[in-house]
Amino acid sequence: MSEFTCSISPTEGAPEGFSFDNVHRNAQIQGQLLSNNSNNNATRSASGNSSSASVLPLATKTGTTIVGVVYKDGVVLGADTRSTNDTTVADKNCEKIHYIAPNIYCCGAGTAADTEKTTELISSQMELLRMNTGGGQSRVVTACTLLKRMLFRYQGYVSAALVLGGVDHHGPHLYQIYPHGSTGKLPYTTMGSGSLAAMAVFEADFRDDMTEDEAVKLVQRAILAGIFNDLGSGSNVDTCVIRSDGSVRMGRNDITPNEVGPLRESVRRSDVLNMRPGTTAVLGETFVRAKGLGVTLADVTVSEMET
Repeated sequence: MSEFTCSISPTEGAPEGFSFDNVHRNAQIQGQLLSNNSNNNATRSASGNSSSASVLPLATKTGTTIVGVVYKDGVVLGADTRSTNDTTVADKNCEKIHYIAPNIYCCGAGTAADTEKTTELISSQMELLRMNTGGGQSRVVTACTLLKRMLFRYQGYVSAALVLGGVDHHGPHLYQIYPHGSTGKLPYTTMGSGSLAAMAVFEADFRDDMTEDEAVKLVQRAILAGIFNDLGSGSNVDTCVIRSDGSVRMGRNDITPNEVGPLRESVRRSDVLNMRPGTTAVLGETFVRAKGLGVTLADVTVSEMET
């Protein structure tokens, strides 16, 4: 049996008390670490460099700022638009607000593929549920239950941190859903690497019974706080307003604080860098007429199509 294999069969019950199943695995990882350090030290000593560094698996860092707030007539969701691959910005204008149902939307933080496919799967299940129950309005708690059951089943390996918002017959609802499946129902919430900066804005200025305009501006300020104070968040501000009357307003790129077009237009480039037509001399030019194949309509045989 492998050192990394659990000794408990899936059909057996969970052991009572403390579990020491990972003792051998941890010892093997520690032995590999010591072996790597000794090899590195020997290599550095031969090269004259005495410094040593331990090599351990690093946790994956994700970057996003997503928020949600409940106001008196609905819910407002917000997200930034930066997608990162380690320290590289992979997409400057991606969409992080996902459709779940006509009255329910969800913001996703974490691994892009996990958030996309998780919300797509639950959106499909919600559609099937509406078809099987007479086509009525979906309830927000149903979407929350389906999401948290799926995430708990995978024990956090599906890296999707979600902010779920919507309005149903019981009024506006806002849930935060962690990758391990734990949930919370709150009047306002933030998630992602820029959540602390956004939460500071909410805690300072949130109040009950806000109007839609006040709630949208508060969400925009919270996302901007994440954009300017978190390296994993950036680019533009997206918002989604879900109202109690059933209408939805998607604010794609509501605010573009990092628009570089005017800045680039203000920079005057030297004429030396501009390659105008005629800069490179044409030494010769030859035109060769294409030869036809000599086929006319008289050479085409037309036959009836078999039916």
